[in-house]
This record gives sequence, structure tokens and C-alpha cells, in this order.
Amino acid sequence: QVQLLESGGGLVQAGGSLRLSCAASGFTFSSYYMGWFRQAPGKEREFVAGINWSGSRTDYADSVKGRFTISRDNAKNTVYLQMNSLTSEDTAVYSCARGVPAWGSRNKFDYGYWGQGTQVTVSS
Repeated sequence: QVQLLESGGGLVQAGGSLRLSCAASGFTFSSYYMGWFRQAPGKEREFVAGINWSGSRTDYADSVKGRFTISRDNAKNTVYLQMNSLTSEDTAVYSCARGVPAWGSRNKFDYGYWGQGTQVTVSS
């Protein structure tokens, strides 16, 4: 069965960095668009970043553009999210998700499988 397991979250001071990982299994990872989303308390889940099957095309929410970098290693079935210059506004549960094979989307309803999430807390 499809499994997505995030890791790398934690507590960091404002201005610091974290690198999240999402290990995938149960499907042909290299065929799918992958996304990172986040949900802060009392807010809707929002798109953060997405990457196509080969890693040649990426997409970012305006709020993280220039600070976050999404990447993937198809040999390791893993997608990453490097987060730099973190602020308190980045505090949320971060989840990775499997999109559709051929195209990307910022719409959470276009993602069929989700990890359990990892907490990122940025202290100011």
C-alpha cells in the first residue's frame, strides 16, 4: 500500500533552517508529482511546494519562494523540503502528498495520498 513518512521537523529559532524528508513506498515514486503542504492551527491546509517526476520543474507558494527548496531523489524514493530563513509564520504541521502522474497542482484535492505530517515550530 502507499505510504508516505515525513521526518525532520522540530523546534528552530527564527532565521534558522530545517530539512524535511518524505520517504515513499508502495508505488512507482518516479512516476508521480509530489507536493508539500502545511497546516497551522486554526487555518486551512495550504500548498507549499511541488515537484514533477524528474525534478526538472518545481512550484512554490509565494510565501516561501526564495526561502524553501523542494527536491527529490528517485533512487531513494524520497522528496525533500529545505527550509531556510524560517519565521514564526512558518510554524505548522508539514505533510507530503502524492499528486497525479503527469501534472502538478496546488489544489489539495488533487492529491490522493498523504503522510501523517511532521511538526515545525519556529520560535521568535
